[in-house]
Amino acid sequence: MYKKLFGQTAVYGLSSVLVRIFPFLIAPIVTKAFGPTASSPFVDWYSIAGVITVFLTHGMETSFFRFAQEKEIDKKTLISTCSMSILATGFIYLLLGYVFRQNLANAFETPDQVNYLVMFLFILSFDAFSTIPSAVLRLEGKPVLYMLSKVIGSLVYYFLVIFFIKWLPQFPNGILGLKYNPKIGVGYVFIANLIQSIITLAIVGKEFVNFSFKKFDFPLWKRIMNYSWPVMIAGLAGIINQTLDRQFLKYLLPENEAKHQIGVYGAVYKIATFITVFRQAYQLGIEPYFFSSFKDKSNHKTYALLMDVFVICNCLIYTGLMVNLQWISESYLKNPLYYEGIDIIPFVMLGALFLGIYLNLSIWYKLSDQTTVGLYISLIGAAITILINFLFIPKYGYWASAIAALTTYGSMMVISYIWGRIKYPISYNTRKIVLYIALSVVISMVSFYQFRENFMLGNALFLILILIIGYTERSTIQKIIRKK
Repeated sequence: MYKKLFGQTAVYGLSSVLVRIFPFLIAPIVTKAFGPTASSPFVDWYSIAGVITVFLTHGMETSFFRFAQEKEIDKKTLISTCSMSILATGFIYLLLGYVFRQNLANAFETPDQVNYLVMFLFILSFDAFSTIPSAVLRLEGKPVLYMLSKVIGSLVYYFLVIFFIKWLPQFPNGILGLKYNPKIGVGYVFIANLIQSIITLAIVGKEFVNFSFKKFDFPLWKRIMNYSWPVMIAGLAGIINQTLDRQFLKYLLPENEAKHQIGVYGAVYKIATFITVFRQAYQLGIEPYFFSSFKDKSNHKTYALLMDVFVICNCLIYTGLMVNLQWISESYLKNPLYYEGIDIIPFVMLGALFLGIYLNLSIWYKLSDQTTVGLYISLIGAAITILINFLFIPKYGYWASAIAALTTYGSMMVISYIWGRIKYPISYNTRKIVLYIALSVVISMVSFYQFRENFMLGNALFLILILIIGYTERSTIQKIIRKK
């Protein structure tokens, strides 16, 4: 079981790293070519992508895994019902969005960016249409095919961005029949992303072989929606916590200052990808296992062990980055106009670590069909996010957004842990986890804010943390070595 579990997680991890690494690599291309104000549409539009995606998929992916465990439900009926729900929502969204495109652009205070909006409509729709086919690959234990479907599109995305932004401007007379248009600017990133979405949908589209309009089951759909709507609202609240702070910056600051801060904040926030990649890889590999084994109470020990592994890996990633953050950030951003935002990264990444722990803790209410709990916790988090951003952005700018994220995720983590202890107790090694996080934070903050240029001293402290964790976990490590 462990071999299969970690084997799939490794493959999903590789695909997750590759898929996330290309947008991560694209960001410095954008920051080098465009200043914060010019790059702000890239950050601005993508900050609302998560909200729209939540509505388009409305919790169907999680629901698909949940109901796939009920043997009496026909697989083809389940696939068709979930797919039809997403397809119908996507086509309605496309139609309304295109008809009212200028009104929407005006509402988002981007009246001159209608072309970006139209491309954005299609990008998110095609991505949503790929949701259930990709989930089928995960359910059927086909991580390699899943990886290929994600990686090929991401490769195309990355090389198209390089072609449009770095290579094409070097040919005044054009290349391959194309000439660089400065008016499009950062819009070339949208064009590349649209092509990626089309390619990914084309690759996974063959999984629609089990899809049939005649197999749509309305009573089953109502059952699924009863389970998924709290997941959807919780996801919406979660996205508010993760990305809508860019919208607060846009509406609460003067226009020119807002564009500058959105550009800087969006660029430095990308560095948290190091944390989010591991979290996403872990979830992709672990979530199907959780749902397939939730009836076996003996697996609670496994859940606790997996939490230990998750926290240890995150603490090591976080500390390793923090003690080397200055040179990593400057090498990544490649533009001094963005360096002012480096100081907020420790708080942004610590918030990402807390979010990862919360998402692991949240498995208890998904397993016990108490998804409304996730709704309540996420709404509490959204309220904290909105309150802090609304009150403090006018004075502190993106610093308020960074602290809001840290406070929100920390609160959600604590609430989920306490609530889970009452409703679905799992014996996590809480003291040890808190110790690891505390050591990691202390070493990271002291290193970054007191001697950030002294990389040797910072890495020496990082090595001490590794030795402490290695000594504490020596019995587990010995068991693994003996088994190998």
